[in-house]
Amino acid sequence: MTDEGMNLTLSEEHRMLQQATRDFAQNEIAPIAAAFDESGDFPLETIRKMGEMGLMGIEVPEEYGGAGMDTIAYALAMIEVARADVSHSTIMSVNNSLFCNAIMLFGTEEQKHKYVTPVASGEKIGAYSLTEPMSGSDAANMASRAVLNEAGTHYIINGRKSWVTSGPVADYVILFTMTEPEKKHKGITAFLIDTDRPGFERGKKEPKLGIRASATSELIFDNYACPVENVLGEPGQGFKIAMTVLDAGRIGVAAQAVGVAEAAYEASVAYARERHAFGKPIGSFQMIQAKIADMKTRIEASRLLLYNACLAKMRSKETGQRYTTEASMAKLFASETAMFVTHAAVQIHAGMGYSKELPIERYFRDAKITEIYEGTSEIQRMVIARNELQLR
Repeated sequence: MTDEGMNLTLSEEHRMLQQATRDFAQNEIAPIAAAFDESGDFPLETIRKMGEMGLMGIEVPEEYGGAGMDTIAYALAMIEVARADVSHSTIMSVNNSLFCNAIMLFGTEEQKHKYVTPVASGEKIGAYSLTEPMSGSDAANMASRAVLNEAGTHYIINGRKSWVTSGPVADYVILFTMTEPEKKHKGITAFLIDTDRPGFERGKKEPKLGIRASATSELIFDNYACPVENVLGEPGQGFKIAMTVLDAGRIGVAAQAVGVAEAAYEASVAYARERHAFGKPIGSFQMIQAKIADMKTRIEASRLLLYNACLAKMRSKETGQRYTTEASMAKLFASETAMFVTHAAVQIHAGMGYSKELPIERYFRDAKITEIYEGTSEIQRMVIARNELQLR
């Protein structure tokens, strides 16, 4: 199914962004993706260019440095970047969905201008820090603490955060930590962290299976003094902020899953036409055809769920209703589709799929993370079921 076949009309602006992003991604990101995957270096130069194009703040209003477009535009651009390289799309997703989106929803005007504008324009890098060594899916199990000083001017933050995307290079971080541990998840507060202040240290960089050019590390806080004006939202509102923002983040992950699945599928179709065995193209064999059919069908189903989530998010601005179920369904199905499709692509390419001479094995490694971050597949199923059963 094409975009025209859906109950969704892409505007001329949507198509122009889609084409511009595709051209940039294929011409400037795809040729360097393998080298950055190998080295694990952060692709700062292309990220800066993406910022200049408006890709680091697509839904952010122009007055705050963004492109002022909608969620469909964001998804279209994410797909194109992920088709070229999932690492670049991961950096893009965090800046858009988790960092800028959180501050636009819960921040003050001063916070928006100070923190969103430079990140949305690509001048600075943002990060989102929720996970700790002993608290991943169970966010209320945090060990880090923020204590208000006697003067009431600063929170003193201590603790260690883990698996922070863009942690090694971030200029600003949205940090979630405990201010009232006895209240469990209702005692979490969100803070805006300037990483150049004393008491902030970047920990070990994670050696990862995939998305290796997307730098990930621990963050260490040692008596870090955070001004009270850097509280995002209200004290104790952190868990609500984190979960609300993850709804948007899951749309970003679904889009990048569709993108990497598309890349693997397109390569597989081309290879099935060109590669011959027993005197004919391998695409003429039914087992290969079955894989192609299942890959295509799952990708298009994922795209529909993604667009459905995008439309739900856009409606939420008017209704105020959460779009948690739609986002979780899109993220769950698209991420598992990405793994299914990239696995099938390796099988279709056989030995060449296992070789670093082609990007197929990178697609396979990169796809796996979409089933894990911003809520594992198990968590998505739990979220969807609880919402349907109306359990809390």
